Amino acid sequence: MTGGEVHDSTMMQPVIERAVATLIGTRRQRIRPRKMAGDKGYSSRKNRDWLKAQRIKPVIPHKDNEKARHDGRVKFDKPTYRGRAVIEQCIGWLKENRRIGTRFEKLAISFIAMLQLAMIKRYLKLLFSDRA
Repeated sequence: MTGGEVHDSTMMQPVIERAVATLIGTRRQRIRPRKMAGDKGYSSRKNRDWLKAQRIKPVIPHKDNEKARHDGRVKFDKPTYRGRAVIEQCIGWLKENRRIGTRFEKLAISFIAMLQLAMIKRYLKLLFSDRA
């Protein structure tokens, strides 16, 4: 959880490192993701270089003003990028909850609690929707 003025792309590395650490705790065979899909906001040389150093393929479209966008050698994995729709739909659903969308909670712990309550509400609705 960061402040509203912090850009998402600056938190990419810590989030992936924490996810990998969580996967290590579950003892799965593969502990690093193979690909990381992000929107144009994550398109930076620093992020791409870090992902490549971690052996993670970046699936991030280039910004319009980037040189690589106009380079015919750069291939873009559209099918993987389309998988981001699931995440975007979840975020869109969360923002339908007015308290979350307008960020009434100023403390991070309270905001996370509201996110958890929204997810519980969603799961209960899905679980009991056939019994209404």
